[in-house]
Amino acid sequence: MIPDPVHPLRVVLLGAGRVASQLAPALHQAGHQLAGVWSRNPATAAALAATVPGTLVLPTPDFAALPPADMYLLAVPDAAIPAVLAQARFQAGALVAHTSGTVPLSIFEDMPDIVGGVFYPLQTFSAGRAVDWRTVPLCVEGATPAAQATLLALAHTLSGSVQAVGTPQRQAIHIAAVFACNFTNHLLGISHALLAQQQLPLALLAPLLHETVEKALAHPPFTMQTGPAARQDVPTLARHQAALAPYPAWLQVYNALTSSIQAQLPAPPANNQGAVVL
Repeated sequence: MIPDPVHPLRVVLLGAGRVASQLAPALHQAGHQLAGVWSRNPATAAALAATVPGTLVLPTPDFAALPPADMYLLAVPDAAIPAVLAQARFQAGALVAHTSGTVPLSIFEDMPDIVGGVFYPLQTFSAGRAVDWRTVPLCVEGATPAAQATLLALAHTLSGSVQAVGTPQRQAIHIAAVFACNFTNHLLGISHALLAQQQLPLALLAPLLHETVEKALAHPPFTMQTGPAARQDVPTLARHQAALAPYPAWLQVYNALTSSIQAQLPAPPANNQGAVVL
């Protein structure tokens, strides 16, 4: 059941990086008030605040002057969350949520004066590229039913894909996202470099990429595996390995993925005498 839309909220953003820079205008466009922005880099905070009218730049590193807000969102690197929580001075009973995919909700357990939460956008964010927040899955978790209801309602003002997700599920989602996004992007970087050496564009692979993703979304991906590793084409694998010999790091990735693919292949059926059918 979708919660009733919340009244416009006063939100303070702690962080001004890739997530915060996309989240700030989205909150503003959804009708919420950005009450302040903080960053370890004051210039970055000022640049982000300038994109949303009426937004205060909070002093650095003095957290004693945090303005009143309905919610404080921590859009900082995961490793920085404990330090920010230890340094900030929130109002008693304040709702404070981080945007991490992997930091557990339990990080707030030793802070009884605030109410903890998670507001995790499942998307990749890069400078200069705007995302359509209506399609971004938002995974939320609150330390209390009231906190979770507020986070869910806020999320529904931004996105059409919202759900309550507990810490173990969210952490699994984050690992899956690293494989699907970060590792895939790295592999595309290798593809781009190999093609560029032959004066060929990465766009040449576009139809192949589209078909691969569409198949993976329509069927269990392991059942759709193709290529020389899946068919155990030893001569082709050997030629690829020889071509990659000048690039030891890429060859290591190639060999690791080949082994992983082959480890997922179904066992060959056995005949009635127990012999393996080849």
